[in-house]
Amino acid sequence: MVEEVVGVVAAVGAGALVYLVAAARVVKQYERGLVFRLGRLHGDVRLPGFNLIVPGVERLRKVNMQIVTMPVPAQEGISRDNVTVRVDAVVYFKVVDPSAAIVNVEDYRFAVSQMAQTSLRSIIGKSELDDLLSNREKLNQGLELMIDSPAVEWGVTIDRVEIKDVSLPDTMKRSMARQAEADRERRARLINADAEYQASKKLAQAARQMADTPSALQLRLLQTVMAVAAEKNSTLVLPIPVELLRFLERGAQPPAERSGLAESPGPAESPAPAESPAPAENSGEAESPGHAGTADRAEITERAAGLTDQAAEAMEKLRRAVEQ
Repeated sequence: MVEEVVGVVAAVGAGALVYLVAAARVVKQYERGLVFRLGRLHGDVRLPGFNLIVPGVERLRKVNMQIVTMPVPAQEGISRDNVTVRVDAVVYFKVVDPSAAIVNVEDYRFAVSQMAQTSLRSIIGKSELDDLLSNREKLNQGLELMIDSPAVEWGVTIDRVEIKDVSLPDTMKRSMARQAEADRERRARLINADAEYQASKKLAQAARQMADTPSALQLRLLQTVMAVAAEKNSTLVLPIPVELLRFLERGAQPPAERSGLAESPGPAESPAPAESPAPAENSGEAESPGHAGTADRAEITERAAGLTDQAAEAMEKLRRAVEQ
């Protein structure tokens, strides 16, 4: 009798253990469980932890409540300004209503993916190329609203949508590169022109200052010569007026050569024949050589003064040319 009772208890314990093993379910912290009894949703959502179901009658369906990162395949389309582009994006979403996510839609992941692709193509057609390249934040918000509207009925909420990359044709890339290069060249020319304008104003002020003190121009010329000569790798050419060189050359000649009278007497100065004596006035001029020398010195002085004036005029022209 005792052996029969022990056998029955052992059989019941073994059956209970088998039943417990078949009915036990564990729901993780990031999951929620839905119990379907004979194909019908039964009871509330099962929370994380240990749960029991009726084996063979009930079935537990687990739903992941984590944020899902879903890449959207690159979509090719034509923008509003008739440019062919390829745009890919990424969608972040999560399930907020497990019952709606399982009952209302067959596969909520696939549904969100298809809706994201459709919305991305629609955004491409409504936007211009400049918006796709520089105004992505606004496009991301519009794309998020387009996907989130139908996803609410599926028990899914869209956390955020980001456009990852915009691929352009090679011809368009080259055109944009040329446009950017031309714009930078334009700005560089404007900056150079502004610099030249400011420099010309400063040079005009310096020219007016040097006009008041002409010696400053000579000092500035000498400073420039010293700066160029310090390099010792170039040939320095100084513009010097020809009149000034001629004046210095004549100043270095002896007085006899400058007058041109002692060595080369003119035909009017040839001696008269002995048979025809010269008039008294001519003989008086011949007898007073000192008077002729004084006339020659006066003529040399006048020539020197004229050459000095010419040199001064040449220096003035040089100064004006430097100022210009």
